[in-house]
Amino acid sequence: MSFYATLILALALSMDAFAVAICKGATLHKPHFREALRTGFIFGIIEASTPIIGWIIGLYTSQYIIQWDHWVAFTLLFILGSRMIYQSVKRDDNAPCENVPQRNDSLSLIATGIATSLDAMAIGVGLAFLQVDIVHTAMTIGMMTMIMATLGMLIGRYIGPILGKKAEIMGGMVLIAIGFNILFEHLELFMYAK
Repeated sequence: MSFYATLILALALSMDAFAVAICKGATLHKPHFREALRTGFIFGIIEASTPIIGWIIGLYTSQYIIQWDHWVAFTLLFILGSRMIYQSVKRDDNAPCENVPQRNDSLSLIATGIATSLDAMAIGVGLAFLQVDIVHTAMTIGMMTMIMATLGMLIGRYIGPILGKKAEIMGGMVLIAIGFNILFEHLELFMYAK
């Protein structure tokens, strides 16, 4: 695979993380660059790891994994999105800004990172059948995701104060929409395969 093809693949795979990071940044109270970088790092590490995992799995059991990855991604994103919406609705409108979180909890970031990177695992499964340098490809995907997620958090920092409480509701809705999109894409491919 050429350098440009790898770069385009990395950019495409980082778009889910970018969209989610905008939502994550919007739900925080003026997150610092350090928090944006932390989010980007977590998303990047996970996104770099999953194609390698998929590549290894692809060498042995590709048909089993491909059948379920979209359901796992959908379920995780649906639960995380619903949780964001619930927390936003539960939060008092008159609560001071100090009650708005300054940082995302690591477990939530890891779960979101895994959910948005399952497509990279599926790509890794496909790459197992091609002559590619999987480590180089995975590192490129991870770096691109880190950059895009960090940028997303920084953009979200400016969107959050404008939208207020609605930012968290919209963020949850985006996560659920991404989950449905992943599910429909795979189901549509399944229909065409028949």
